[in-house]
Amino acid sequence: MDKFIIEGNTVLKGEVEISGAKNAAVAIIPATLLVNGITTLENVPNISDVKILCEIMKKLGAKISWISEHSLKIDTTHINSTNAPLDMTSKFRASYYLIGALLGRAKRAQVGLPGGCNLGARPIDQHIKGFEALGAEVDVSQGKITATTKKLVGAPIYFDVVSVGATINLILASVLAEGTTVLDNVAKEPHIVDVANFLNSVGADIRGAGTDTIKINGVTALNGNHTYSVVPDQIETGTFMCAAMASHGDILIKNCIPEHMDSLTAKIIEMGGEVDIKDDTIRVKYNNVINPVNIKTAPYPGFPTDLQPQLGVVLSLANGTSIINEGIWESRFQYTAELNKMGAKITAQGTTAIFEGVEKLVAAPIYASDLRAGAALLIAGIIADGETQLYNIHYIDRGYEHIEEKFKKLGAKISRISNYDDYAN
Repeated sequence: MDKFIIEGNTVLKGEVEISGAKNAAVAIIPATLLVNGITTLENVPNISDVKILCEIMKKLGAKISWISEHSLKIDTTHINSTNAPLDMTSKFRASYYLIGALLGRAKRAQVGLPGGCNLGARPIDQHIKGFEALGAEVDVSQGKITATTKKLVGAPIYFDVVSVGATINLILASVLAEGTTVLDNVAKEPHIVDVANFLNSVGADIRGAGTDTIKINGVTALNGNHTYSVVPDQIETGTFMCAAMASHGDILIKNCIPEHMDSLTAKIIEMGGEVDIKDDTIRVKYNNVINPVNIKTAPYPGFPTDLQPQLGVVLSLANGTSIINEGIWESRFQYTAELNKMGAKITAQGTTAIFEGVEKLVAAPIYASDLRAGAALLIAGIIADGETQLYNIHYIDRGYEHIEEKFKKLGAKISRISNYDDYAN
């Protein structure tokens, strides 16, 4: 186990380069199972979730090699198993994309019930409903999901709730199905568009990604020997935008897609920050005030739940009272108890949290409860008075590449300590 020791009271200034999107990469890598041959992926984030997924793919028979720090060569020609190792797939949420991909390729899949961050109930009923509509039989028992079919046939599928995971999984399952599949009430996040763009680049016929309805005309095969670059990470971009405001700093964020950040950009301007957008860069500068704002998280293009904790750190320092309503995950406010240890005044109950702004945060031993909470608490440690010890940073490593190095280039003082002796949850 590792921890961070952070010397606080730092104003972050400088430039930062955004990595490839975690949420896109962990869907596109399984999508290569649908390809007959070799795929080269560029701008891949070098993070623990990606590394675990690559190991799982190797167990299925794929040949995978890192040809540079951010480029993967994946050969799925000789897949020899449809049983993903249960101990590995249960470690992170995105493992369920293997179901849609394996069903599409081999008409059978067995995957452990997905794990990942504990954010409350995250049912997969919409995934199962969709697989069954395409003609699969799905069994959930003994900690695993088994799906089988003689053939997949396109069908109209309406999602009862907007689900990123179900949208991607049904795209994967439908690409090689017979006939046409129409997915209604789908999610519209940038990484869904990226998955569709990747699949189309190798011969799929997917239309409407990024809108409420996606139409997939089944094809007989997808072509290998193709190179594709993963979209920049929307959530990492937003994390550094929030860090600029929280630290009273000035950060130029490079290799990002500004239009993906519209909901956060609007809130930073409302808080009094300066935002300067040029092509693939965003500069966020603190402008002597943090005004209180109200937030309600919602599916894209609404305010992302994955940026709610990072913005919560900013609002804990606002000049007044702010309210966040969490519209996605009921357990997203676990981080607020840790911020309160640092002197914040946050009252969280159910899906609502009230932030009464304080003048400053003070160092304390704090514990990450999930990936985005970990990023938020790292920002809190950077701005707090004193030395903060942040535990459970394996959550952060799941989704952020070299995060301490990126913050150190902006002026933060962070040390990673491995194999420490003191107690952590």
